[in-house]
Amino acid sequence: MSTEETSNRIRLVEQSGDDRAGEKSLRKSDDCAPQRGKPEVVVITGASAGVGRATVRAFARQGAHIGLLARGRDGLEGARRDVERLGGKAIVLPVDVADAAQVEAAATRVEEELGPVDIWVNNAMVSVFSPVKEMRPEEYKRVTEVTYLGVVYGTLSALKRMLPRDRGSIVQVGSALAYRGIPLQSAYCAAKHAIQGFVDSLRSELIHDKSRVHVTMVELPAMNTPQFSWVKSRLPQKPQPVPPIYQPEVGAEAILFAAHERRREMYVGYPTVEAIIGDKIAPAFADWYLGQNGYDAQQTEEPVEAVRLDNLWEPVPGDHGAHGTFGDRASGSSPQLWASMNRNWLMMAGAGLAGFALGAFFKRKQ
Repeated sequence: MSTEETSNRIRLVEQSGDDRAGEKSLRKSDDCAPQRGKPEVVVITGASAGVGRATVRAFARQGAHIGLLARGRDGLEGARRDVERLGGKAIVLPVDVADAAQVEAAATRVEEELGPVDIWVNNAMVSVFSPVKEMRPEEYKRVTEVTYLGVVYGTLSALKRMLPRDRGSIVQVGSALAYRGIPLQSAYCAAKHAIQGFVDSLRSELIHDKSRVHVTMVELPAMNTPQFSWVKSRLPQKPQPVPPIYQPEVGAEAILFAAHERRREMYVGYPTVEAIIGDKIAPAFADWYLGQNGYDAQQTEEPVEAVRLDNLWEPVPGDHGAHGTFGDRASGSSPQLWASMNRNWLMMAGAGLAGFALGAFFKRKQ
């Protein structure tokens, strides 16, 4: 596909919704697509908005057939239109991933209509912005059921189909918060920590069984997605992602790459690397720093609306697209991600330069 054709397709999608601001950050990932005689069949949970929606578009540009799972039909229909404009095929599957039976039924329908699942991306999530002392038991339960158990249920449905075929890739969309908890998001942080532990256990079992099914986890930084407009919140000001912020296409690029490469785990963006590594080195300092700065960093200066809809229990109506309201502060690229994706070439280049320098040194000594 030519650069001009790709650009035209991208513009068609962005003009269909409210994501025009992120157009320049969409990036090609053709090198990640396997050379196959048939389209890939991909399942994406949380496909209606945010990183999930950007990931749908990334796979659609590869011509994938995609099962779109989320609760909100408006967003799912928008995602289906994106897929079709970009050359793929999609089916809409309104599903609450907290219900294992719904997830399993959706998986069955995907294979009946699209064929055997090659890639399963677990991305659906909900959160609550609130101090622990103000949280309610049912809120912890709901966040856990969607953000953690939704991943477990999706993984079980994927494994049920992939293990007998001895092939397939499962991508768990994680976060820097899978390793470093922050104030005001205890339920979400706990769920992401749980996913990380679950994946470690599963990965070890797949190795024991000599299975060719691959599971990977992609740890994302703060993203400019609509979730901050609809997340349940008890904060006095509007919630925001902790800067620096990235466009959702950066996360989608990493997910697409991880789905086709047998990486154990991928960190996306320098803030993710700093949070995870920094917490290993100086966790007490991280506690103190976040205690001093974590409240303000997660709020804008605008007061919260008098009437605010949230998606904890039900989806917020409408097609919200991939992008949130922080586009003017969000980066559409990540040098760290580029380096991670190209690390083999970089190591070869580094070795070559080192060899050249060593040869020049010894030649000078002669």
